Amino acid sequence: MSYAGKAARDADFRGPLDVTMAATFVVDSQDIVIGWSPAAQELLGYAPSEIVGRPMSTFLVSAAGTGTGPPSACEPSSAEHPAGVPVLALPQRDVQVAVHRDGHRLQLVTRHCELSGAGPAQRVVVAADCGRLGDWESRLALLDGLATQSPLGFAIYDTRLRLVWCNAASEMELGLPSAEARGRPAGELYPGGRFVTPGYPETLDAVMRRVLDTGEPIIDLHFRGQQPSAPGREHLWSCSYYRLQDQNGQVLGVCEDAFDISDRHEAQRQLNLLVEAGRRVGTTLDVIATTDELAAVAVPEFADLVEVDLAPAVLSGELPDIGGPAGSELIRASYRSASPEHTADAAGSTGSPSRKPHPVVYADGSPQHRSLASGGLVLDDDTLVVPLRAGGSSLGLVTFVRHSGSGIFDKPAVSVADELAARAAVSIDNARRYTRERTAALALQRQLLPQYLPPNSAVEVAHRYLPTDALSGVGGDWFDVIPLSGARVGLVVGDVVGHGLHAAATMGRLRTTVRALAPMDIPPDELLKRLDDIVGQSAEAGTDPLGAAPDDDVAAGATCLYAVYDPVSRRCTMARAGHLPPAVVEPDGRVSFPDLPAGPPLGLGGLPFESLEIELPAGSLLALFTDGLVELRNRDIDMGLETLGKVLSENSGSLEDLCDRVITELLPDSTTTDDTALLLVRTRELDSRSVAVWNLPAEPVAAGRARELVAGRLTDWGLEELVFSTELIVSELVTNAIRYAEGPLHLRLIRDRTLVCEVADAGHTAPHLRHSADDDEGGRGLFIVAQLVLRWGTRYTREGKTIWAEQALPTD
Repeated sequence: MSYAGKAARDADFRGPLDVTMAATFVVDSQDIVIGWSPAAQELLGYAPSEIVGRPMSTFLVSAAGTGTGPPSACEPSSAEHPAGVPVLALPQRDVQVAVHRDGHRLQLVTRHCELSGAGPAQRVVVAADCGRLGDWESRLALLDGLATQSPLGFAIYDTRLRLVWCNAASEMELGLPSAEARGRPAGELYPGGRFVTPGYPETLDAVMRRVLDTGEPIIDLHFRGQQPSAPGREHLWSCSYYRLQDQNGQVLGVCEDAFDISDRHEAQRQLNLLVEAGRRVGTTLDVIATTDELAAVAVPEFADLVEVDLAPAVLSGELPDIGGPAGSELIRASYRSASPEHTADAAGSTGSPSRKPHPVVYADGSPQHRSLASGGLVLDDDTLVVPLRAGGSSLGLVTFVRHSGSGIFDKPAVSVADELAARAAVSIDNARRYTRERTAALALQRQLLPQYLPPNSAVEVAHRYLPTDALSGVGGDWFDVIPLSGARVGLVVGDVVGHGLHAAATMGRLRTTVRALAPMDIPPDELLKRLDDIVGQSAEAGTDPLGAAPDDDVAAGATCLYAVYDPVSRRCTMARAGHLPPAVVEPDGRVSFPDLPAGPPLGLGGLPFESLEIELPAGSLLALFTDGLVELRNRDIDMGLETLGKVLSENSGSLEDLCDRVITELLPDSTTTDDTALLLVRTRELDSRSVAVWNLPAEPVAAGRARELVAGRLTDWGLEELVFSTELIVSELVTNAIRYAEGPLHLRLIRDRTLVCEVADAGHTAPHLRHSADDDEGGRGLFIVAQLVLRWGTRYTREGKTIWAEQALPTD
């Protein structure tokens, strides 16, 4: 700053009545002006030659007020501050009206100083413009307010960092009179405090020394520590530091201003906590994960320890009833402490802290016991218990604990805890509802999809199912392996449009229908035709299994592939309804996709379905799958089929391993926009060692011949125990064929997991089981057969029909 600037600043600080700067003139005993200063000429316009020797009445017209009367508008009062500190103590002065040389009038405040000694000079008069005096005295009042009334703490330290002066706010924070605090080092006045602003020293001494050394002010540092006048609670101050020096540049010390922002910081911190809770709590639909998120948000930002206890029903997805006895057992779902070494259960329950959920029972009189009994929050010293309530039901409790030095749970903190618990309760309730729905969905899935495929002699199978709706675990795709008569097996894979429960329910209806139609041994194309009719009828009725409207996310055109494999003939007959064809891998590794007529999706109606029959050598691999396996957003179906063929060509090892390789290769991230079902089938063969076939004439002697043939073959197979019953069964079936059908007749025995007897003829009339009257001559044979076998039935072919019966093999 320039010399002129410093002078102006110093004059402004001393005030307009400072003798070195104010208008002064000297008068004699007759009030004749005998001395006139340049400042007086500047103020009133008269040159010394124009005024010296003339009376003061030349420019002073009359008195506007005196210091002994009531103060005028420009004359501040000298009343004392309520605390007894004078606001302003000025000597007596006069306020008079003066006339400027150019004729305009102005108010002057004057002071008179009597002179002693010889000479004509009687007194010196000091005068200043009243308006300027008011501005100056306002500044003095402002300085007085900063010293006595400002909430900002001001302190001045000397170059040795000892306190020189402090205002009332700083004195109050110290809890010491300024006289006792004066001269003490800064670090001693705030023991244990530290700066927490990154990039700056932590101690008061280091920060002040940096300001003294560099001269650069440091603004808005955050200082954390306990207020010496009120220990027990940690405060946060916003502090700034400036170097003090005189007009010659000599360093005098450091000025500190500090403002306690603890309440503001706490309010902002609590608001941030609620915002953070909204962002982090409830990110998953898992009850335990949600309680962990609540505890993680609250510790250490809001509490030193948090426990979240839930009613047992919540963990299973049910709505709890914990409004009964206060001693009801809860489950400790989450526990978190700011002190890792803290092992004591500070909340007063009998359970020890654990990361795993475990039961807890609260002692009588504990805060949790009282909260359970009252249904409301309970504040007990450093422990705050808040109920977790959602939809009018109590889900459990959350306990917040603050250790000594962390501050008490004041009213704002209690409000934040209540809001935090309320928000968490909504998320926990959502997770509970999801748990319930997912449990129901998984139960539905277990009913809709085969969880266990019993072994059979026709094929070896492995499967995978990946629903798009990974949360519920249920989708619209399905697969099935259905045992059929004659050791054959039905293979099914289907895809329902849509995802979730509606699609799964529709899928369940289709799967059930296929399982009902398959044992009728109708050809695959005919089975799909009947399935198409059923879907079309439901579409016309405008309903689905859950009663949803037709435009809901349910099947509006499902696809299906149905195949029947016969291990005796090694023939596979298949048909599809808008579905992708299967992949066929021969034992030598060659892969093909049969040119199977597509057929329309189910429910469209009016278009035919066609079957294709192929021969599969033993050891061939048949892969049935849905489009979710081969089609992705970034991959078309052709590329997916090519990749699938490459993986399947390595047809070695177990089918389970091959399933995993297929999923890993085609769905590397386990992400798909559609449900995925995969069924791998490796074919087997039943040869002459397990199958016997005879042709018989349609004559009465055929029954006896049939008995001889089966008896001999059963003896060869070591099944002598079944000879009698099998002779009876074969005799009855052959006799019925001769009596009611046409020849030629075919007799077949299959030794599989059961003993299968089949008689085929050229007729299309099925026998019927009935009760014969006492006087009937016949009609009892088929009834007797039904009592001897596990099951029996009829299947139709283009050449006629086959009646079959299965018996259980003897156990060792």
